[in-house]
Amino acid sequence: MRNAPLILCVDDEAVGLRIRSMLLERAGYRVLSAPDGPSGLSLLEAHPVEAVILDYSMPGMDGDEVARQMRAMRPDLPILLLSAYVGLPADATANVSLYMTKGEGAPALLANLKRLFSDPSPQ
Repeated sequence: MRNAPLILCVDDEAVGLRIRSMLLERAGYRVLSAPDGPSGLSLLEAHPVEAVILDYSMPGMDGDEVARQMRAMRPDLPILLLSAYVGLPADATANVSLYMTKGEGAPALLANLKRLFSDPSPQ
């Protein structure tokens, strides 16, 4: 059997990161977690990550900047941007494959992640 996809979750909110990681593991994914953008970029360099779930609002380096650097490293990497904000400007989502709000919940997160694996191209 093929290994489960390896997902990288990047979020400065520890509780949300832990809950998201547990949800993904229960759904059959392998998960790496990073508390900030620089840590996420280091994990992406060191591991065969197959998709990223990235928080938008983080101190120091926001999700847009992290996504931009990830795209430079791995242009075809599926990236799902999460935000508490509804209606981010187009330039904030230009480097991600999909964007959703955190309020959409776990079923939407899993459905969007599945979409990333079937169509990983950026919007």
